[in-house]
Amino acid sequence: MPTQILMPALSPTMEEGKLAKWHVKEGDEVRSGDVLAEIETDKATMEFEAVDEGRIAKILVPDGTEGVKVNQPIAVLLGEGEDASAVAASPARAKKEPSKEVTRGPEAAPPKQDAPAGAIDSAMQSIRQALAEHVKPEEPKPGHQRIFATPLARRLAAGAGIDIGSVRGSGPRGRIVKADIEAAQAKGPVPRASEKPAARIAASGPATQATVQGIAPLPDARLFYKTGDYEEVPHDSMRKSIAKRLLSAKTLIPHYYLTVDCRIDTLLAARARLNEMATKENNYKLSVNDFVVKAAAMALTRMPEVNASWTENAILRHRHADVGVAVALDFGLITPIVFRAEEKGLVAISAEVKSLAERARTKKLKPQEYEGGSFAISNLGMFGIRNFTAIINPPQAAILAVGAGEARAIVRDGKIEAAMIMTVTMSCDHRVIDGATGARFLQYFRQFVEDPAAMLL
Repeated sequence: MPTQILMPALSPTMEEGKLAKWHVKEGDEVRSGDVLAEIETDKATMEFEAVDEGRIAKILVPDGTEGVKVNQPIAVLLGEGEDASAVAASPARAKKEPSKEVTRGPEAAPPKQDAPAGAIDSAMQSIRQALAEHVKPEEPKPGHQRIFATPLARRLAAGAGIDIGSVRGSGPRGRIVKADIEAAQAKGPVPRASEKPAARIAASGPATQATVQGIAPLPDARLFYKTGDYEEVPHDSMRKSIAKRLLSAKTLIPHYYLTVDCRIDTLLAARARLNEMATKENNYKLSVNDFVVKAAAMALTRMPEVNASWTENAILRHRHADVGVAVALDFGLITPIVFRAEEKGLVAISAEVKSLAERARTKKLKPQEYEGGSFAISNLGMFGIRNFTAIINPPQAAILAVGAGEARAIVRDGKIEAAMIMTVTMSCDHRVIDGATGARFLQYFRQFVEDPAAMLL
């Protein structure tokens, strides 16, 4: 029997992806391990290999298709001895054929067995339309208010601050339409009901709205501007993923922040000496960020309470300092991980960070190279940013925001002198890291940054 080739889940969090390119065509023979296609997720492009032998009978999803759900059939594979006629009886094909048990509406005549695929799809559309006109909407469950409204009505209600649940619909089957919202506006403001969060529908989608009880959804920004005064840039898969993940993190993780100034004169001098020692055989160029990664890793070994992740049943204490380094891309942001950073020297960390950043920019990272980790660093010092805060990237419990090193006046032994100062701010998950714990971690971090030789102890 023909086998369905399904859209693979290339990472634990993947829900959909883009079928970027097929490497096979219909009729091609494939063996286990052959590359079938390139799949593009929100952060990487990976090759998808065959697990069975056979012949490609039908490609169901063409090149360049976005939003393909995980486990959706994308092709049909014929086994040994099977011919193309078997595809008609396969599950992938059966989904396109109308069920004999469906009661057809007056406009949906049964298609002939030799009808083309377009005619079958047209007939199925007529069946769905006829059923939609005759089937009553599902009755809401007790305690759950289901609201029927057009998308335009929802946007207008959100922009006008109208509780859409208090509006009586005049459309088909009580659906709320534009005229109903305009009528509600004419009557003046309507008090908001203390409804459940599920009854509040965000105008601009779940990726950018938090359904928190007592908090109204944000209005669609397009309501405030004239059409033609702006350009719409559609969200790509990475931007959608970033919005969804960081909104969830900022909403659900109790952030708090700790800031400390680090004097980096000794670090800069050590960096200059080490870079001068580079040879053609052992060529490297250390950055301040390489020292920061190593210092953070060593501080995590001193304070394992920070090297942890939250779960509902327990706190996970990680055995190694797996430090993520945020990399800015033209199309978003990604945080590849330097695994076991506490065991690596500065040259190894520098080479690894450069390699990860380069492959991140070409979307060649594997999911296991950027998912997980126990800590993260975001450095905007190269842009002249003095101080900022960062959003925690779950499942990590902390992220260190690193600012630019700059000359500042300090008081030492009662005298004013110039020093190179770098400000860092750590965002902490209060469920995992108490204030004193985070403060002690930053004490260790500052010690290692201000005196890099201490990392050798």
